[in-house]
Amino acid sequence: MSAQSPADTPSRLVGGTEYSWCRAVPGGTGITVLALLFSKPPNLSYLQSCIHKLQNSHPILRSKLRFNPSTKCFSISTPSGSPTLQIQTSDLPQSFHLTIEHEMNTNPWQNHNDLETENETETETDVMFASCYSLPEEKRWAVVLRLHTAVCDRAAAAFLLRELLGLFCELDGRDRGIVEESELGLAIEECIPAGKGNKPFWARGVDMIGYSVNSFRFSNLGIKEIGIPDSTRFVRLKIGSEDTDRILSGCKLKGIKLFGLLAAAGFMAAHASKNFPDEKWEKYSLATLIDCRSHLDPVLSDHHIGFYHSVIINSHDVKGGEDLWDLAQRIYTSLTNAKNNNKHFTDMADLNFLMCKAIENPSLTPSSSLRTSLISVFEDSLIENTNQIHKEVGLLDCIGCSSVRSVGPSLAIFDTIRDGELDCACVYPSPTHSREQMQDLVDHMKKILLDGSSVPQSKLL
Repeated sequence: MSAQSPADTPSRLVGGTEYSWCRAVPGGTGITVLALLFSKPPNLSYLQSCIHKLQNSHPILRSKLRFNPSTKCFSISTPSGSPTLQIQTSDLPQSFHLTIEHEMNTNPWQNHNDLETENETETETDVMFASCYSLPEEKRWAVVLRLHTAVCDRAAAAFLLRELLGLFCELDGRDRGIVEESELGLAIEECIPAGKGNKPFWARGVDMIGYSVNSFRFSNLGIKEIGIPDSTRFVRLKIGSEDTDRILSGCKLKGIKLFGLLAAAGFMAAHASKNFPDEKWEKYSLATLIDCRSHLDPVLSDHHIGFYHSVIINSHDVKGGEDLWDLAQRIYTSLTNAKNNNKHFTDMADLNFLMCKAIENPSLTPSSSLRTSLISVFEDSLIENTNQIHKEVGLLDCIGCSSVRSVGPSLAIFDTIRDGELDCACVYPSPTHSREQMQDLVDHMKKILLDGSSVPQSKLL
C-alpha cells in the first residue's frame, strides 16, 4: 500500500520502467491515442457504458496516477466504486488527422514532473480520457481514447481497441477469451524470470558508458529548429494489399520480421536525404520495442493491461546503395542476438536511467532536441481486420500511436497490417522536424519498400 492512499484503496508504487514514463509523459512523450473515425454519430451514452465496462474489467484503467512531492514518488491507485469517466464532446472544424495530433498534444499530466517543486500538495490524475469530436468539414465523427503509456503499452492498447469495438458492436468480447482482471497487476521488473535480468556491476558500468559515448557517434536527421520540441505530429504511410502481401512474403522467405524492413527503409531514406556520395557511411541508432509478456514469469497475455515492453538499442552503419533486404537482415539478426543475450532484460534499468537523465539534461542530446535514436519500431506488427458489423456502426478508420515531443526518436513507426494493407502512423517531434521534411522521408521510405517488394522472390533466397 502507498502511504498516500486510503487503506481500502488498492495501490502500489510504480516500477522502474513505469517511473521513466511518468517522467517522460509530462514533457510530451508517451501520450497514447486510440482514434476511431465514424461515418455517423455514435451513440455516446452506449459508448460510455462500454468504456465503463472496460474500466471495470481492467482496474488499472480507472486508476489515478499520484505524485507525492515530499517523497518524489509516483504511485497508481484504484478508487472504489463505479467508473466516473465522462466522454467530452467538441466540434472541431478540422480533419481526423489534425484531431489525432490535437489529442497527442493535450496533456493532463504535464504538472507531474516538477520534482523540485516546493508545493507539498499531492497531485492525482486519471490515466484515461475519452472524447468525441464532430468534424463538420469531413461530415464525420471521431472518438478518441487518450491514455498514459505507463499503464497501457501498444499491445494492451490494441487489445482494448478490439474489446471496445466488440462491446460497441454488441458482440460479447468475453466469449472470445477476454479475461477480467481483479487487480492492478505487477510492474514488469517484478515479472522478469529469475536470473534473466542479472548483470555484474562492472558490466553495468561498462554498458552505461558505452551507451553514453556511442550516442555522440550517431547521425541524425537534419534538425530544423534547435531546442526542445513543443508538439508531436505524424504522417501516414499506407501500402496496398498486393504490395503488402509481396513485402510479407519476402520477409517470410528471408526469415525476418517486418520491423527490420521498415527500419532499413528508414535508414536508407535518411541517408539519401543528405545527398551524400554512396561511399559515405553514417551510424544510425534504432530503438526496438519488444512485448515481453510471453517471456515473463508468470507469462502474461495481451489481456493483461499495463506497460510490459522493453527496448533494445542497436546501431547500424549505413552507406548509399545499400540493398534493402540485406540491411533488413542485418538489423533483424542484430536484434535476435541481443535478445538471445537477454539484453531486453539486463539493460532495462540502464536505459530507464539514461532516459531520465536525458529528460533532466536535454543539452546532452543533439541540439538539445531530446532525440535518443533516429527511429523506433516495434518487434511485432499489429494485425487488425474489420468486419461487416464494424461497417454497420459506421467505422471508417482507426489509428493508434503515441506522442514523442519529449525524449524519444526522430521517427516512431506504429505499424499495423489492417485488412491486408500495411498502415503506419509515423510520429515525429515538431518543430525539430518539419512536416515537409518528414513527409518527404516517409514518401521515400514507401518508394524503397515498393521497389524492394518488386524483387523476384528467387533473388531473396
